Amino acid sequence: MRIRVAEASEAEGIVRLINAAFLVEKYFIEGDRIDLDQVRSLFQKGEFLVADDGGALAGCVYLEQRGERAYMGLLSIDPSRQRAGWGSQMITASERWARERGCRFMDLRIVNLREELPAFYGRLGYVEDGMDPFPADTPTKLPCHFVKMSKAL
Repeated sequence: MRIRVAEASEAEGIVRLINAAFLVEKYFIEGDRIDLDQVRSLFQKGEFLVADDGGALAGCVYLEQRGERAYMGLLSIDPSRQRAGWGSQMITASERWARERGCRFMDLRIVNLREELPAFYGRLGYVEDGMDPFPADTPTKLPCHFVKMSKAL
């Protein structure tokens, strides 16, 4: 596996990967997690790292520098490769990306209904530090909100 910065030309593959990885959220979110226009917009503000496994897109994560903080979102691993350490490797690469840019903290948000995620990120040193409302324009089947987590780098 090789982790590298994605090219904008890979946007369609990134959309497919994110939507496949986020199928687990179908029980509370209506529709796809992301579309091509949204990914293209994110390319204007930050970068995606991708995990390339012999030419196949195996994982991705969105990163954005915000002063001395970095934001990490949309961590996605191909469902056939999940639970094999790929996510942790993507997070390690994301933290390296942030440190190289002088960031002192990494921030992320998870949906409160994803009960497995706080423990996963907690094992990697992230701590909960607040909540944000879920976007009102995103149709949901269940009430939900974001849990903010961060880590000092």
